[in-house]
Amino acid sequence: MFQIVFNELSASEMAKMPKELQLELLAEFQILPDGDIVESDRFGKIEREGKTLYRYRAKEYRIYFERSSEGIVVHRVLHKNTLRDFLFRTKLPMTEDDVLGKNGAFWKLIEEGEETRKR
Repeated sequence: MFQIVFNELSASEMAKMPKELQLELLAEFQILPDGDIVESDRFGKIEREGKTLYRYRAKEYRIYFERSSEGIVVHRVLHKNTLRDFLFRTKLPMTEDDVLGKNGAFWKLIEEGEETRKR
């Protein structure tokens, strides 16, 4: 059975939002019932050392997730300005996903979420 699993951090990030916004974001999160990703410019792919994460743009938020045997595991739900401000300050001539894939601070955010699932 396919399911979307939120780790403690991503669940906490969602819980801070008004319920209506939570429902709107989840309604926009277009994953097919078998876990396939609907091809769209809203999706990005971030890779490092054999690990693949996906980014989905929903309203003013970015949902970072990966596929697993459980279905889809959501690692973080971040406001877009967090990343936009970083890109603006660094002025790098790369795509958002390329920058994230090379940024240790981004992977630390993801790893923090993974650690909450291991407890």
